[in-house]
Amino acid sequence: MARKPRFPRRVDRHVYPAPEYRFSKAKIGLTYRDSKPDFPRQPSAPERAPNVLLVLLDDVGYGWSSAFGGQVAMPTAERLARSGLKYCQFHTTALCSPTRAALLTGRNHHSAASGVIGEIGTGYPGYTGIIPKSCGTIAEVLQQNGYGTAWWGKNHNVPDNQTSAAGPFDNWPTQRGFDYFYGFIGGETDQFRPALHRGTEPVEASRTPEEGYQLTRDLADDCIGWMRQQKSIAPQRPLFLYFAPGAGHAPHQPPLDWRGRHQGQFDQGWDAYREEVFTRQVELGVVPPDAKLTERPSEIPAWDSFDDEQKQLFSRMAENYADFLSHADHEVGRVVQALDDLGELENTLVLYIIGDNGSSAEGTLTGTLNEMLTLGGYPPDLQQLLDRKEEIGLPGTSPHYPVGWAWAGDTPFQWTKQVASHFGGTRNPMIVSWPREITEGGGSRFQFHHVIDIAPTLLEVIGITEPTMLKGTPQKPIEGVSLAYTFDEKGEDAPSTRTTQYFEMFGNRALYRDGWMASCRHGRLPWQTVGTADFAQDRWELYDLRGDYSQAVDVAARHPEKLRELQDLFMVEAAKYGVLPLDDRFIERADVSLRPSWFYGRKRVTFYSGMTYLPEGSAPKTNNISYTLTVGAELPSEGTEGVLVCVGGDMGGWSLYVKDRRLVYHYNFFDMERHETVSDIEVPTGRVELKLAFTNESDTLGGPASARIFINGQDVGQVAIPRQCRGRFSTECMDVGMDSRSPVSRGYLDRGTFPFTGRIEYATFDFDLEVANRELTPEERLEQHVRLD
Repeated sequence: MARKPRFPRRVDRHVYPAPEYRFSKAKIGLTYRDSKPDFPRQPSAPERAPNVLLVLLDDVGYGWSSAFGGQVAMPTAERLARSGLKYCQFHTTALCSPTRAALLTGRNHHSAASGVIGEIGTGYPGYTGIIPKSCGTIAEVLQQNGYGTAWWGKNHNVPDNQTSAAGPFDNWPTQRGFDYFYGFIGGETDQFRPALHRGTEPVEASRTPEEGYQLTRDLADDCIGWMRQQKSIAPQRPLFLYFAPGAGHAPHQPPLDWRGRHQGQFDQGWDAYREEVFTRQVELGVVPPDAKLTERPSEIPAWDSFDDEQKQLFSRMAENYADFLSHADHEVGRVVQALDDLGELENTLVLYIIGDNGSSAEGTLTGTLNEMLTLGGYPPDLQQLLDRKEEIGLPGTSPHYPVGWAWAGDTPFQWTKQVASHFGGTRNPMIVSWPREITEGGGSRFQFHHVIDIAPTLLEVIGITEPTMLKGTPQKPIEGVSLAYTFDEKGEDAPSTRTTQYFEMFGNRALYRDGWMASCRHGRLPWQTVGTADFAQDRWELYDLRGDYSQAVDVAARHPEKLRELQDLFMVEAAKYGVLPLDDRFIERADVSLRPSWFYGRKRVTFYSGMTYLPEGSAPKTNNISYTLTVGAELPSEGTEGVLVCVGGDMGGWSLYVKDRRLVYHYNFFDMERHETVSDIEVPTGRVELKLAFTNESDTLGGPASARIFINGQDVGQVAIPRQCRGRFSTECMDVGMDSRSPVSRGYLDRGTFPFTGRIEYATFDFDLEVANRELTPEERLEQHVRLD
């Protein structure tokens, strides 16, 4: 029989750091012979404090995992569910970094200034992407209470314009409560050539994909090694382990030795898949027996509307995703098993959150081999996808499945990631296991809870009071409520302690109150990343969740007074937590010049050889503006070659380089179109001036451009670029003197990083600021200057 958890008495401390030690037990005499020492004590965790393993997967809907009725084999999730509890009404924010900010701070995502991902942050309090110091992280509190703290994987909470070697670093993990960080900064990274950091230093992957390298595998190896080290040195100190791999966010790239494990399992298509999964979900008890399977929205095509060749392509994309996700679960299992081998699992609270939002619809209606293309608002070429079907998931591709699979992965709910108004975007499986305290094993919980409830849960079970002052900053009250009351056997029938919760993302909004939910799906669809919709045309729906688990029956017409009540309450919550102004734009907000950086307002920027790994979000803007790049270099021999300056990688970017004594400019438009000019004369030896003149030729975002190259002032080549990247080229970086990660140009595909073998004296950008800033209104320009001042 389950017993009630015996949580420790709370440490009555509200201000951190603790006051400096006063040596109260010391006796100071004339010499050491008549004196008594008294060392300052290390901070220690409350008695019996558990280790905490917090696992957060990425872009996984309610209907994928085998533990919740899905088709993707996830034996670790099943193992933990057998020993713990499955949470079947747990909610996220509908988007990556907002959920992560809420998870770490216990505050709503707008309260934590993370109303959207940082790459499209704007200058409003709820949307800057800079988590305020008044919203301390759970790691900062645990670190002050004797925990060893570490983070592996995705960090989508460093401000987009603060990711360079110049920082500032006060919002990086190692200054927000984590002793150690190994992972990547931003929304996604290539799983075979990741943009890795250890602490704040960029590092390279240790092996190639052919040698078995894949990022989630690397993260698990590093996590296991760190845990073993810590428990060898300080076995009594509890650990807070935050394991957040990029899986299953695009690019969907399983290890090469995991490919094909789900072959043939998705041939039935997304319509039939939902029906099969729903049946299993009812049998497993992760949806109530009276729940309804919601219908397919008219905007999502039926499986049978495609021909056989297209169906084969789409099935392969789902198989590839399933391999990727199943492998991530396997690596989580290795971490769990390592804790067991260390004798620590019995007193480890494992929280396995399967997705930071629902399944992603950002792959468009047909899927893609280059997610940066579709995020930029460009449709993929279906014939190109069919021709490259066997390449899906291999190095050099950045695949994402079609919208239909996103909808299927959110069974039994409506809609997908980004759509915060409906549970397809916000309801994610969570499994909680703690063998020492949760002995029911295999139970399910249906209380309504939210990701902001995790931090206060940890504080309660560990026995720590909520801080009012942290590192000199008064703290906003934590807005979550503990769900620890659900851990014992009485928790199954206990009423939920969360009675109200708002949701908002890209204008999609909802308000939950005591079993009722008002929902408004805003007009822009989640796979449409360009454009906006009229908020005045929005229509609200109403659901009585007390008997409608999946939001299947809109009762707005029957209860207009209840709908009005919840609509009004949404505005109260919106004002309270910083939700306004509503904004549905996506790629239009990806312009790096909208966020003040070290480069904003500079007409001239000079880099030098060795300037590498400068993330695109923190680099000068080089798309949709005019500029010149002048490189002073010395070519001492006939064999001198290599990259002078580049931005991006194989998924998109541009590169200026020397090969076979020729100057080359290459523009990679998302690996769909490539435009190149090669100098009609050789680059001479000795000191030379090499120049690129890039001209933006349109007032339309993503419009045409042209490029000319010069050697010692002589025009030696030109190329027309019919269309440009609208937002980001890639998830990679700017480099001087090499191409540090994947190659922008196939012209040096076999040359590794293709370092320049001559000497670069300088690389100077001259920018036309009137062109660069033309998309900003006068008010926005003034606002930028005021912020910088």
